[in-house]
Amino acid sequence: MHARGCQAVVAETDPDELAGRVGKLLLDTGAPLAVGALPFLPGVASHVVIPRSAERAGPAAAPAARTARPVAVGRRPVPAEAEYEAAVAAAVRTLRDGSDLRKVVLARTLELDFAAPVDLPALLPGLVRANPKGYTFAAELPGTTLVGATPELLMSRSGLVVTANPLAGTLPRGADPAADRANAEALLASVKNRDEHAVVVEAVVETLRPFCTSISVPSGPELVETPTVWHLSTRVVGTLADPDVSSLRLAAALHPTPAICGTPTDLARSAIGELEPFDRGFYSGVVGWCDAAGDGEWVVAIRCAEVSGSWMRLFAGAGIMPASDPAAELAETSAKFATLLGAFGIDPV
Repeated sequence: MHARGCQAVVAETDPDELAGRVGKLLLDTGAPLAVGALPFLPGVASHVVIPRSAERAGPAAAPAARTARPVAVGRRPVPAEAEYEAAVAAAVRTLRDGSDLRKVVLARTLELDFAAPVDLPALLPGLVRANPKGYTFAAELPGTTLVGATPELLMSRSGLVVTANPLAGTLPRGADPAADRANAEALLASVKNRDEHAVVVEAVVETLRPFCTSISVPSGPELVETPTVWHLSTRVVGTLADPDVSSLRLAAALHPTPAICGTPTDLARSAIGELEPFDRGFYSGVVGWCDAAGDGEWVVAIRCAEVSGSWMRLFAGAGIMPASDPAAELAETSAKFATLLGAFGIDPV
């Protein structure tokens, strides 16, 4: 979806007020759809735009000529790698000590400085090529642009059909076909990763249940791949009871899933606030679109970066369970950084 211009911005913290105002503005203005993002934390305003025009576009076209690779002149991991491993270890201790916390997702960032302003349009084709099965986005937000290629659909609505596709449980791709197959099989057999995935699917189903007359859930997860990692995936399909419930309202109800926060949500958010030394903003929030009929598509804002002028901040997270190993979780976040750096044409070293 390519949206241009701005007739109105809806900045709401209450899900019902948000969906109601967006729906009314779509009817009043005749705009084909609304686009925007929801932040990670509750109580922080959404940024949903009623554009002047919008169209469904094909994949971003490759540039006619290869542009120069962006060269980072400064790099700062926040937190540092050792500090991230220490935070994971602290989370594991909490998960094992009998507390009610079952899972928490801990993220880290990589801040990059460039000698010149980042050319955003030149980055988007690389994101599409690097992850053609994913969802590429560039959302203008107050003071920054959130750009990325997420593999995860939070939910879509088409008529009365609601589809959610939670991803949780990850291992890096192998260096050769044999190693890659071994990693995929290991992920599918991993008790830790299957437990992590089950927590997310359970939360998605329980959230959708009050909105649906029926829900279909596969008996077990399947494997999906990105260029750098394998994920466990489950496709959940429901039938809406009320046709007036929009995709935006459903997205707000589902967000955040345990895939990007943890469970129980309140305890996980508290742990994140204690262990992450940065504000997530719209990272691990939701990005997408909704039309006047209520149909739409909303994705989880991961594998993404904030871009402002000559500065970029990349994000990557990992789901922490009682059986998590800090070094393995650090390696997972590094693999996720590699997805973005490779797509942007930035040297990963």
